[in-house]
Amino acid sequence: MASELRRAIYSGDYGPGAQLPTEEELRQRHGVSRNTVRLAVAELVNEGLVTRAPRRGTIVRERRALLMHPQRELQRRPTGEPREAFAYAVSQEGRAPSQHIDVLALVPAEEIASRLELGDGDLALVRRRLRFVDGQPYNTNDSYFPFELVGGSEIARQGDIKRGANRVLEELGHAQVRVVDDIWARMPNQSEVDRLQLELGTPVVVYVRVGYDRSDMPVRVAVSVLPADKHLIRYELDVS
Repeated sequence: MASELRRAIYSGDYGPGAQLPTEEELRQRHGVSRNTVRLAVAELVNEGLVTRAPRRGTIVRERRALLMHPQRELQRRPTGEPREAFAYAVSQEGRAPSQHIDVLALVPAEEIASRLELGDGDLALVRRRLRFVDGQPYNTNDSYFPFELVGGSEIARQGDIKRGANRVLEELGHAQVRVVDDIWARMPNQSEVDRLQLELGTPVVVYVRVGYDRSDMPVRVAVSVLPADKHLIRYELDVS
């Protein structure tokens, strides 16, 4: 039963927002017990394909993924202006980007400190962003910088930086000329579930980018948590 419903969802027979047959309809159609129906539907819920809505039954989830091109983050627009990668990608799809930003100084976790090559007790400045698409939480992006490098700059101020923090780094003499990306998947923690309003069973992709300046000093560590059902990461490599 779960396989049949899954095929119907992927084929488009049940599109985003469509209501699946009721438990009683599925029970009669397949000649099984109500408990069997509930187990099959629960399997689809755990896969993130459907959600249970009060008074509406079982609803197929929206699966419109945001296409991301990490290699384009440091590119400029044709006008020469740097592009804020997330807002640009969302706008290109005709959707509305927004974000909530918190800025603070802290002693980072060892994973971040080691990537930034900080000493024990050294401070980092972090810009924590919860990003929205069409008003819905879509991902988180936390960018860490050595505090000594950016403490007196616009990066340390609350609020958005229209031209982007990467441009500010350039102005400080630390343009990123090399990046190293690490990507892996896992299940979200409770904080991520709450912030991103994740449905049960939705995995996340963790995407960490370390940016280096011309002296090969790490100047930025960006940690993104991307719900797997809302994002597609695409790399384009020139192998000529």
